[in-house]
Amino acid sequence: MKILFCSSEVVPFAKTGGLADVAGALPKALAKKGADVKITMPLYKNIKPKSNTPLAHTPVAKNVDCLFIENDSFFNRDGLYGTSLGDHPDNLERFAFYCMKTLALMKDIDFQPDIIHCNDWQSALIPVYLKSIFRDDSFFKKAKTVFTIHNLAYQGVFAENEFNKIGIDRSLFGIQGLEFYGKVNLLKGALIFSDHLTTVSPTYAREIQTKEFGCGLEGVLYERRNNLSGILNGLDYDIWNPQVDSLIFEKFSSDDLSGKAKNKQLLQKQSGLAVDKSIPLFGMISRLAEQKGLDLLAKTIEQLMKLNIQVIILGTGEKYYHDLLGAMAKKYPRKLSLNLKFDDKLAHSIYAASDIFLMPSRYEPCGLGQLISLKYGTIPLVFKTGGLADTIEDFDEKRGCGNGFVFDEYDPEVFFETIKRSIDTYRIKELWKELVLAAFACDFSWENSAKHYLDLYKRIMTNA
Repeated sequence: MKILFCSSEVVPFAKTGGLADVAGALPKALAKKGADVKITMPLYKNIKPKSNTPLAHTPVAKNVDCLFIENDSFFNRDGLYGTSLGDHPDNLERFAFYCMKTLALMKDIDFQPDIIHCNDWQSALIPVYLKSIFRDDSFFKKAKTVFTIHNLAYQGVFAENEFNKIGIDRSLFGIQGLEFYGKVNLLKGALIFSDHLTTVSPTYAREIQTKEFGCGLEGVLYERRNNLSGILNGLDYDIWNPQVDSLIFEKFSSDDLSGKAKNKQLLQKQSGLAVDKSIPLFGMISRLAEQKGLDLLAKTIEQLMKLNIQVIILGTGEKYYHDLLGAMAKKYPRKLSLNLKFDDKLAHSIYAASDIFLMPSRYEPCGLGQLISLKYGTIPLVFKTGGLADTIEDFDEKRGCGNGFVFDEYDPEVFFETIKRSIDTYRIKELWKELVLAAFACDFSWENSAKHYLDLYKRIMTNA
């Protein structure tokens, strides 16, 4: 099976979020199961392809090659989508070029894909072009499109007067096309024109058909519900594995947890927290925004600081949360460590050293933080939504099941009570060890997710 995987960011070449992790790992997992995979992404500034002849590309695994779409005027600049001053004003032209050039490139190299798998709004025009400009092109006649929604909140919306920059017939700007409240919506185009839609967890696939989570597109998604699947993202255990992780203080495994205790001690010392193994350490790695549950944390942080706990936070986001948490860190320097930055090494250390991982997101399409924390024996505390609901089961001491702490009412008091419940469990050593071992036993590798995708691809091709 020949698969073309289209993504605006791919690990290890460029990353702003979880999309890059998926685009870096899923193609490799598909190839391990026998697929021949090509990836296309823009050639951003600072990317150095391994080869520039006859085209810019870098092999990333056996049967996986990443092809770079070149255009210095569009892509040789700071920021993938924008800068601190805002989005690049020509983003519509930039990614329309990427989509069109991707299809042209497949013809140039004579790679005739069975499946074209697109991701998020930056590649959303590819299914649109295939059903319009390339509709009668025999080269693509057997190709089927799969479009994955990683976060419905990001849709690629532009002013109506920019529609002509896309290069498609004006008739496609309408209620049954790319029109969305008088504007151009690229994501909507992909939802309508793709052969099949997926998103990154079964629960999120159901949620986005509702007004609460549909971001204005719930009607379109409900109409396409028979062609909409939720497939959980996986985790690349070659990167996230405490047995081989070179970025943590000391490697460890479920068979020997002494290394985890050592990581905690050293992170406490490095972060200026009181060095005390008996104090539960809560870790949080997140964009500091309301969507990620920061409103719950803000409303309870003073209460939390009165408990015998420690909290270490890594991330950046809204100024309000920077200021509020900064003031609390100054007030409680031995209990709260705030790190307003991106720091990969510190992120690995937090996963490895923490006892409990906070992820109280208001909504979360899939989430990788909870999956990573499980692999490091760190227990997730989450709100029951999206992929968090699909991967974390509330710990039940009596039934002996569960791998985390889950609250199902988005409320500060409920959040606070769940934290207290996690602390009470932590105090019971044998019970806590049982929970930690349950976390280690979870398997969210790409192996399972890749199988689901291949099954879907085959089904779509069979129903052609």
